Amino acid sequence: MQKVKWGIISTANIGVAKVIPGMLKSSELEVSAISSRNLKSAKSWAGQLGIPKAYGSYEEMLADPEIEAVYNPLPNHLHVPLTLAAVKAGKHVLCEKPIAITAREATKLRAVPKKTLVAEAFMVRHALQWIDARKRVKAGEIGEVRAIQVMFSYFNRDPHNVRNQAGIGGGGLLDIGCYPITVARYIFGGEPVKVAATIDFDPKFKTDRLLGGMADFGKGRHLTFTVSTQLAPFQRVQIMGTKGRIEIEIPFNAPPDKPNRIFVQGMEMNVGEWHSFPVSDQYMLEAEAFGRAIRKKEKLVWGIEDAIQSMKIIDAFFKAGKTGKWVKP
Repeated sequence: MQKVKWGIISTANIGVAKVIPGMLKSSELEVSAISSRNLKSAKSWAGQLGIPKAYGSYEEMLADPEIEAVYNPLPNHLHVPLTLAAVKAGKHVLCEKPIAITAREATKLRAVPKKTLVAEAFMVRHALQWIDARKRVKAGEIGEVRAIQVMFSYFNRDPHNVRNQAGIGGGGLLDIGCYPITVARYIFGGEPVKVAATIDFDPKFKTDRLLGGMADFGKGRHLTFTVSTQLAPFQRVQIMGTKGRIEIEIPFNAPPDKPNRIFVQGMEMNVGEWHSFPVSDQYMLEAEAFGRAIRKKEKLVWGIEDAIQSMKIIDAFFKAGKTGKWVKP
């Protein structure tokens, strides 16, 4: 198909370190431009990454008629405003997670014309190991899946880091708590009916630094997870069924330069098999899928309504943590 021409809003680290390098590996797209509020920064990264054009403002890049799709990795409070600005300029938008700070803010995206595609950038739904795990679950290989357990943490106490700034959507739940929610919905193929949470807030930053959550998905199924911005770096997912389990070794920050693995166990404890997948880049696969939807080669599976639903669940976890009660999303 004809290559989709992309523009990148900002030189945010997630973009220049992970997403753009992944996109540059693809033969289905072209990263045509990168923009920053600082032209020097834009030119520097354009040179390092081999991007043809650099712009000293987001508005300049959005006015470029050559750009068809935009990747928006700005801080959380700018996701909706800049996504809407890009849409107004006639661009399709792949926006970093979370799509907004609250579900109410996310509903503003319903004003986007149907011909324009907007999606939340959850790359895990395009990763080979996750696709395989989901297929095994659907095939009943580990029986009825009743429980999903997730641990995801890192340590960051930098006061200048956006993750530690409460006023612009910092904190663990919005940054990484959205992943357990997304993968549970992906594997269960359903939505939680109620959630509960315990939250510890950093006394200085006022951001949630440790959160334990439980989501009741009905039919005897639940998600339990812990996320933290101030614990030793770790991540793992356990998918527990009545006839076995699946462990995702590196579920979220999957390396793009070596095979990723899952462990599949039957009914004998710790006896099973590791399954490796061809080296792939989940960010490349994500951008390619969005591009195929733009070219109408396939349907956009997870769009605005899915992103709004995710935000409703996040809102419910915050409310549950503050009230100590079960909350319906």
